[in-house]
Amino acid sequence: MSDFFTIALLTATLRLSAPLVFAAMGGLLSERSGVMNIALEGFMLVGAFSAAAGTYYTGRPFLGLLIGTGAAMLASVIHAFWSITLRGDQIVAGTALNLLGAGIPAFLLQRLFETAGGTPAVARLPTIGGGLNVLVPVAFLLVPLVHYLLFHTRAGLRIQAAGEHPHAAESVGVDVARYRYACVLASGALAGVGGAYLSIGDLSQFTVGMTAGRGFIALAAVIFGNWNPVATLGATLLFGAAQAARVQAQALNLPISQDLLIALPYLLTLIAITGLVRHATPPAGLGRHAATE
Repeated sequence: MSDFFTIALLTATLRLSAPLVFAAMGGLLSERSGVMNIALEGFMLVGAFSAAAGTYYTGRPFLGLLIGTGAAMLASVIHAFWSITLRGDQIVAGTALNLLGAGIPAFLLQRLFETAGGTPAVARLPTIGGGLNVLVPVAFLLVPLVHYLLFHTRAGLRIQAAGEHPHAAESVGVDVARYRYACVLASGALAGVGGAYLSIGDLSQFTVGMTAGRGFIALAAVIFGNWNPVATLGATLLFGAAQAARVQAQALNLPISQDLLIALPYLLTLIAITGLVRHATPPAGLGRHAATE
């Protein structure tokens, strides 16, 4: 047992949780403002591909990171415009962006690199030791910043008002549409950073479908954490630990079904959104359009 619970397991948990933290904090901001955001998976894919492609053409991973973040934010503009300005169905909008996030990189791989599997190898972001790249501490520092923004600033209180009672917020002069736009764009940027983490931080290339449902896991972490940043962090660590357990079990050659270990994070996701969150309370205005949108 002592061979299983090691520093390597802790390191793997932090490494695998970091992209979930970025996407989850973005999803939390969007949903706290009242906009359902199931498009995190698509944003992560766009960010991952754009970061790898940007790094390939510039030779600089930090520029690739900025390109990936910007591309995912651009995708989130589509979601915001559809959901807020056009007052469209937010679930349909998110589904469409997930499909685009999966299809466009696959198409561009053929056009730009003449390959169907993934980009060529590119430079990676620098590491800070233990196999952790520079984005890992940024991910965990992001949590108290989001918590402070939501609960200790005027802007945060207005974001919550937009998500809880959009009509009442408008009646006292809060520009609900503006705050919702800002939060949806922030969700795209943060999910894009999470995607870039996978392609140029954890690995050194983009591969088709490399997010493997992490965007949905991040959304489940938001629900499991009851739309609270600190509790959401705990949920992402739980999901990250489930993935790290598979890596550790493989390294130790433990007699545990690999299929079960691979499925464990997704089983936890299903449990989180179906069985253990009956008392979770989403923002009251989640999915509701404001009068002036």
